[in-house]
Amino acid sequence: MITPEIAKHAQGLLDFIDTSPSPWHAVAMMEKQLQEKGFTRLEESQAWHVQPLGRHYVIRGGSSLIAFVLGRKPLAESGFRIVGAHTDSPGLRLKPRAPHQADTMMRLAVEVYGGPILATFSDRDLSLAGRVCVRSDAAVESCLIRFEQPLVRLANLAIHMNRSVNEDGLKFNRQNELPLLLSGLCDAESPEQKFLRLVADKAGCRPSDILSWDLNVYDTQKGSFWGPELEFIADSQLDNLTSCYAGLVALLETETSENTCVGAFFDHEEIGSESNRGAMGSFISDVLERVAYAIDTDTPGYKQALARSFMISADAAHAYHPNFPNAYEPLHRIAINGGPVIKVNANQRYATDSMSEARFIELCRQANVPYQKYAHRTDLACGSTIGPMTAARLGIPTADVGCPLWAMHSIRESAGVLDQASLLNVLKKFFAEPAVQSM
Repeated sequence: MITPEIAKHAQGLLDFIDTSPSPWHAVAMMEKQLQEKGFTRLEESQAWHVQPLGRHYVIRGGSSLIAFVLGRKPLAESGFRIVGAHTDSPGLRLKPRAPHQADTMMRLAVEVYGGPILATFSDRDLSLAGRVCVRSDAAVESCLIRFEQPLVRLANLAIHMNRSVNEDGLKFNRQNELPLLLSGLCDAESPEQKFLRLVADKAGCRPSDILSWDLNVYDTQKGSFWGPELEFIADSQLDNLTSCYAGLVALLETETSENTCVGAFFDHEEIGSESNRGAMGSFISDVLERVAYAIDTDTPGYKQALARSFMISADAAHAYHPNFPNAYEPLHRIAINGGPVIKVNANQRYATDSMSEARFIELCRQANVPYQKYAHRTDLACGSTIGPMTAARLGIPTADVGCPLWAMHSIRESAGVLDQASLLNVLKKFFAEPAVQSM
């Protein structure tokens, strides 16, 4: 049953997504909510001074964030409780020299980021958001920008010139057919001058001060509820802002715990996580180690804490679609609104093993939350998550879980309202659980 509280949480998720059209915006929104709840920011370039039961966060690269609440028990006796997720989603990014002329039109050159379903970007009301680096008197500064109105379009080719599109599928040549239409050329400005002026007006600077950008293509259509009972939601970036939002809210609602509770939100998962702020980089280990040393835990104590730690890698899961039954493992068909999904893969594409699976099942039982188990078809390549790489880097047992989705990596994904509240409740239970022995 969808109660007002459950619907409110789902609406909060949609609002979070709609104000986070890029990973940099997502982190900015998380920072705003953390500060409102009394979290203070720590800088990696400075010494860390933390108080007992302190609430702090660290940002790296503007698009990855780790927040933590210090526990009541000594770290070596309790360890870390970590929820990990990722802030990025697959899509299109502007190239450094994006604006150019194509006959009588001005276009923007794009590069494919990750593995989006490209056909879903066509004929949508698209716009641009991200960060711009500008020259200032003191140094280079970055600012977030967002064009809220539809600005660009990936217009489709008429069926009269592509008669087999419904049989062969809609396909785009990534180099020649993905550049976005921006405007006609009707004045003396060059494409580069016109685009720089647009960006400068939004950034509040002079065009000559713009040095570089990270600009994301996003869908301006807001998230919505759908279905006869409004039991479903649709929006962009459900993979994986559903998990970011659940992890953030669970941490915000954690007043005190025996354990040190951590929310780790990484950029670059969709392209392999191998970056200075990705889950394969040093960010998570750097932060955990500095937390330990800031509260006077020595190196053996830190290693002891890791041995008592546990991580939930929260990422979207594949929901069963009745129109495509042959795409799924017959005995692992996941239902929307059937509860969080435990993802298992014998080749460690997911980090779950029998012990971490059992522990998550017990958390679900304690939270009175249903759960499901997913395995990929054996004859299809299985995706992965931040779970295996963080488990390997830290040596921490990990469960890979997440909310089920339809149309994963589409520009418009769908999920269940009940699942969002269920994931939140089990994550809250995870942060609040008593300290346990190492597994």
